[in-house]
Amino acid sequence: MSDNNVPVKVDSHATRKRMLLRLAVIAILTAMAVVLMYFEFPLPFMPPFLKFDFSELPVLVGSFALGPVGGIVIELLKNLLHLPATATMGIGEVSNFITGSIYVGTAGLVYRKMRTRKGVALSATVAALALGLAAIPVNAFITLPLYGSAMGLSTETVIGICQSVNPLVKDKLSLLLAAFVPFNLIKGFGIGLIAFLIYLPLKSFVNKIYDRTHDLSKEKDAKKS
Repeated sequence: MSDNNVPVKVDSHATRKRMLLRLAVIAILTAMAVVLMYFEFPLPFMPPFLKFDFSELPVLVGSFALGPVGGIVIELLKNLLHLPATATMGIGEVSNFITGSIYVGTAGLVYRKMRTRKGVALSATVAALALGLAAIPVNAFITLPLYGSAMGLSTETVIGICQSVNPLVKDKLSLLLAAFVPFNLIKGFGIGLIAFLIYLPLKSFVNKIYDRTHDLSKEKDAKKS
């Protein structure tokens, strides 16, 4: 009986250690993301309500180190903790969570197949393109309708605001294609570029955390099957 119980105890202990490490990394990266979320600034030719910040950078690192699910958890916590300071009745946070999850989730899925600097470049590129495409349905069917129903800010009003800084915006379609898509592409590629530049000093940390928080034996068995 003792022989049969030993592997179970060892496995349980290892699982607990992996979970505690995941929680610690999630807590640290979430705190960093929340702080960075407050340092936002507008971009040229972009409407004033679309502001850029670097909060996705620690979330992206978390997705590399913990996998896509870990990155999405950090994305959720980041936006929940920012709710007390929201200026959009939580609509901005909902939109940020959805698009951010698509971004870091995609990047994490690609990176887990190629955990190298080239993998960072590829994952960031694919994720940025996914973010740009996601901006169309997310803003068309979620963000803009919510602004209208919850804040009384009609799509026509948003179009008018955007026209003052971007003459290409004339209707809802051009609003999506000339404002929301470029903003998200700039955001995705900008964060990805920074991640690529800082990857070498972080490579050991990222891959060590990934190895310690994943049951690599199960991953190898899954690949064989």
